[in-house]
Amino acid sequence: MHPDSPAIGSAVWFKSSYSGAEHSECVEAAFLADSTALRDSKRPTRGTVSFGDAAWRAFIDGLGNQ
Repeated sequence: MHPDSPAIGSAVWFKSSYSGAEHSECVEAAFLADSTALRDSKRPTRGTVSFGDAAWRAFIDGLGNQ
């Protein structure tokens, strides 16, 4: 998704609570209407990667199986 997309412009970004304040190399996520977007917290204007709801759910469920 392009960083100038209206959905991205109004997104509320967050980092994992496991990142801690002192960690500068983090991935940020934002829940959008029909997808989840990820971006590099150090370079937030360089673009995002978006996953549809089903793909994101499958990814999160897969993490629980590790």
